[in-house]
Amino acid sequence: MLTLPIIAVVPATPRARIVRLGLNGHTFEFAAGQAVLIGTHGQDVRKPYSIASAPEDAQRDAHIELLIGVRENGAPGEHLTLEPGTAVDVEGPVGGFTFPLEPVERNFVFVAGGTGIAPLRAMLRHAILGRRQARHVGLLYSARTPDEFAFADEFRAMAADGTIDFAQTITRETDRDWDGHRGRITRDHLRHLVHAPDTLCFISGPRALVEDMPRLLEELGVTRDRIRIEEWG
Repeated sequence: MLTLPIIAVVPATPRARIVRLGLNGHTFEFAAGQAVLIGTHGQDVRKPYSIASAPEDAQRDAHIELLIGVRENGAPGEHLTLEPGTAVDVEGPVGGFTFPLEPVERNFVFVAGGTGIAPLRAMLRHAILGRRQARHVGLLYSARTPDEFAFADEFRAMAADGTIDFAQTITRETDRDWDGHRGRITRDHLRHLVHAPDTLCFISGPRALVEDMPRLLEELGVTRDRIRIEEWG
């Protein structure tokens, strides 16, 4: 177990924060998609959060990023104080929902719901930064409302420069201007991202999302062994 400091807390959405833990010279090796168990130093309760940054990001920046859901009062719970300078006990990494070391596929699609974006952001960035010779990378991101998309500006910038194909959909009515998709993810939403049957797909989010996606992807020709899922949140 390591004890690391919180070096920054950045608003991501009204219900989530990006929390950066400084590595302080420690070597922290993990696979894209893995999680850590964390809690304020010295107390017994620790909860799991996926690492939202790629291993390449951690090496370069000397910190890891977590996407942490918060309550209406801005706190995640009694196990953790979200303030810069707070010492945090970190166990891990843990989890087997990871990007393969040497994938044979060159087409990747990531489907996220809510805070399930965290491990997929790590994988997506790893696929690009790690020079995995990706031919096509697609991201489909579902959230309840337009202000609940974490890292959205980053993904839009990557889409604008042609690095990824990016699509969003919201599942609730909104008073805000919104010209993206609405409603639950359908086969038509996925059709524009799945460019070949040998696409490797990763799904992370609420139960309803991860239960629907394998069937929709199989209808588009993706075989079940190329669909990896994790229920989150």
